[in-house]
Amino acid sequence: MAILTLSTQAFSGQRPGTSGLRKKVTVFTQPLYLENFVQALLDVLNTGQSDGRALRGATLVLGGDGRFHNRVAVQTILKLAAANGVGRVLLGCGGILSTPAVSAVIRRHKAFGGVVLSASHNPGGPDGDFGIKYNAGNGGPATETLTEAVYARTQVLSQLHMSDAPDVAIDQLGVHQVERMQVEVIDPVADYAAVMRELFDFELLRGMFQRGFRMRVDAMNAVGGPYAKAILEGELGAPAGTVVNAVPLEDFGGLHPDPNPVNAEDLIDHMQRPGAPDFGAAMDGDADRNMVVGTNFVVTPSDSLALMTAHAKLIPGYKNGLLGVARSMPTSAAVDRVAKAMNMPCFETPTGWKFFGNLLDAGRVTLCGEESYGTGSSHVREKDGLWAILFWLSLQGATGQSVESLVRAHWQTYGRNYYTRHDYEGIAVDVANTLMADLRAALPALVGQRFGARTVNLADDFSYTDPVDGSVSSSQGVRLLFDDGARVIFRLSGTGTEGATLRVYLESFEADVAQQNIPTQQKLADLMAVAESVAGIAQRTGMTGPSVAT
Repeated sequence: MAILTLSTQAFSGQRPGTSGLRKKVTVFTQPLYLENFVQALLDVLNTGQSDGRALRGATLVLGGDGRFHNRVAVQTILKLAAANGVGRVLLGCGGILSTPAVSAVIRRHKAFGGVVLSASHNPGGPDGDFGIKYNAGNGGPATETLTEAVYARTQVLSQLHMSDAPDVAIDQLGVHQVERMQVEVIDPVADYAAVMRELFDFELLRGMFQRGFRMRVDAMNAVGGPYAKAILEGELGAPAGTVVNAVPLEDFGGLHPDPNPVNAEDLIDHMQRPGAPDFGAAMDGDADRNMVVGTNFVVTPSDSLALMTAHAKLIPGYKNGLLGVARSMPTSAAVDRVAKAMNMPCFETPTGWKFFGNLLDAGRVTLCGEESYGTGSSHVREKDGLWAILFWLSLQGATGQSVESLVRAHWQTYGRNYYTRHDYEGIAVDVANTLMADLRAALPALVGQRFGARTVNLADDFSYTDPVDGSVSSSQGVRLLFDDGARVIFRLSGTGTEGATLRVYLESFEADVAQQNIPTQQKLADLMAVAESVAGIAQRTGMTGPSVAT
């Protein structure tokens, strides 16, 4: 056992949020950078600041998405955990666990919490990104109170407690020992697959493939590959090759593992070809996001959440109905219409899965989702990419309808919420902050203004009072709400590692079925003009258009 003296300058920079600490690999590989953060986390957990319990002697779950630096980080964390009194670690074989699988393992084994090594949908490799976050005993992201305590501890930490034991053979299933700490290397898929069997009718799904149903799932050389291969091709009998890019690679094979039509262009291309599969889908770096695609038809995340809510009773795990549904504020109001028609509670929260976690833990909702390709339910406390894919596969099996026919029938019933997100990436931080500050200052004057045929009914900076714990989250995004239901929203994203990303969300409702086939960007062009006139994006950033429009 070793005690190392630590420079208090070993860690500096952004506070970790509930999505964790994300930095360039070159930052994480600085001497003692990762060690400082993990020691601070262990110190805070051993004081009982997470939920009143102390970590010492308890069980932690550990795993990541397999990106560059994952294996090295696993060994470091094991040695720190052993020296800080952790009793047992459940480690995914090879250091692999998807983010939803970490949540599932925590919950099924009643672990104290878990450490997730991932930068989610951010690029990987030696020049890419790395990340780390802590999930609490409910399986969900840590609270802001905990992450603030960890950050404060990193600023004053002067010593590390770290074992000098040999590395653990992390590719061998079974029990290993580091000092007095037990390390159990587990099958990373087993617990997650067990949860899926409890929710979905696997016999129904097997029958679909036996009758010739074809699908293509692009795992983008990320952690979702082993899960999709084991469940879809292994248990359900989908033909070999149904899951492509299925082997997790440290650099994701050069792909950007963010499942949207821009980054998953190979999937989109295959789904547009003659003789395309019946169903297409993609997952991101840590398998918590999903994209659903029909034959030459892309489903927006907002429509996906709304349709899943409308048809949830067709899924065995939700046959008794839903307690409620929640969406993040920037997500379109499509699900609100479904909830209203079904007389079901619908919550609008800030971006961040912890807000959903509070509602799920309190039994207020069953399904939740966000516009950034994330949907989830009460089965875990994270969004879950493969779960969403199995949900959509089940809907097609239960109804006999295609992806496109399901969505068009939904629009006919509830109307269509045209929706897009424009990302302006790599903006200078001071420029982005000034833009948002100026928008906030202009809000009072925007109320009542007319833009073409629309009038601004409400202009505000979204604030949320949590109905469970009473906490207040302010400055969550600037909203312009119009008299016809249209919305323009501005937010700065916190998931990047270079510069700032401005996200502009545009939404317009169309009840007329005859007007529901207009291309999305065309339909929303007038709202984009409103956003530009209000925020002056082009003049401030020098960008003539978004980096990505989804």
